[in-house]
Amino acid sequence: MSLYRSIADKLVVRLYRNENESLALRTYFRRHYGIDIGLYSFGAFDRWRVPPNTRIGRYCSIARNVRFIDANHPLHSLSSHPYFYEPRLGVIADDRLELRPQIVEDDVWIGHNATITPGCHIIGRGAVIGAGAVVTADVPRYAVVMGMPGRVTRMRFDADTIALLEASEWWTLDKSALAAAVAAAPEFAERPSRAAAPAFFAALNKTLR
Repeated sequence: MSLYRSIADKLVVRLYRNENESLALRTYFRRHYGIDIGLYSFGAFDRWRVPPNTRIGRYCSIARNVRFIDANHPLHSLSSHPYFYEPRLGVIADDRLELRPQIVEDDVWIGHNATITPGCHIIGRGAVIGAGAVVTADVPRYAVVMGMPGRVTRMRFDADTIALLEASEWWTLDKSALAAAVAAAPEFAERPSRAAAPAFFAALNKTLR
């Protein structure tokens, strides 16, 4: 059955080529695997790299070889072998994996060969995970994480700019509305700042505080 499902997955991904925007592709992965992928995100339509029930926000950029791991082999059992946590293998009666679905918020960039381990439950909005990083803990919003194990090396923006971005809620826009806002405030899109914010907020019909 898994072979047939794998073939079906590949056909579906190939059929709905525009993974950035395809609603049908998102519906397929949500229905069959509980994988919820927000609009305009790409790189996560693969159930072998992205476990069931993973939630990914909008406008995320995920490299094709990123791997999410939602559970560890048990260290407290007689053995760490799958026989001791997968009942389908015929040694135990009940599933003993402790699964905690992972959440990737909006506008997250995860670079090539990064690994997201079970110790990481949430990757916050606007975060960047560097290539090859092994992420073992939750990632704050707008943090840049690099290394093995992954560590926060810096923040993408200062606190005031982060507050502006959060207040704008730009990731809730569809592509056409985002294009209009960027056209109205190209400086803010290029380098967000309080000085460049009024035009962007005006385009969003939001009040700048």
